[in-house]
Amino acid sequence: MQRLDRAFFRQSAPDLAPQLLGKLLCRRIGRRVVRQRITETEAYYGEADSACHASRGRTPRTSIMYADGGHAYVYLCYGMHEMFNIVSGREGFPEAVLVRGVEGHAGPGRLTRALHITRALNRADLVRSRQLWLEDDGFRGGHVASPRIGIGYADPRDRARHWRFTAKGSGAHA
Repeated sequence: MQRLDRAFFRQSAPDLAPQLLGKLLCRRIGRRVVRQRITETEAYYGEADSACHASRGRTPRTSIMYADGGHAYVYLCYGMHEMFNIVSGREGFPEAVLVRGVEGHAGPGRLTRALHITRALNRADLVRSRQLWLEDDGFRGGHVASPRIGIGYADPRDRARHWRFTAKGSGAHA
């Protein structure tokens, strides 16, 4: 197993999102480490992407999106679901990849509950953290690209972008 390094995360969100499929999301819970294979992601790319949280500029909440790639962006959605994103690209340009599913846990709220990912991990450095990180075990599989979901508020051009990526055979794209 190889832990993913900073260079891997410095790709643009649309490039990084499909490459995260099949990678292992690792979470230390107490004395054990849980590893789950990523099956679904979505890319959010800069202030010009009306579906991106940074589309209205830098705020205290979105400031982490402007960090160097490889940091966690965890926020609360609908007052009940914690959502885990991976900041991508280079410092100064806001972009991130939402991890929507892992094997056995389809849906971003379900995966964060299962892996105990909370806002306490917001801003965690995934390259250095001993609590949350990603690994590559060499697994490679195909994927399907489709429009992102749950962004009805966004500009029609942004809603049409095929920036949702699901691993073939995961059932997430059905």
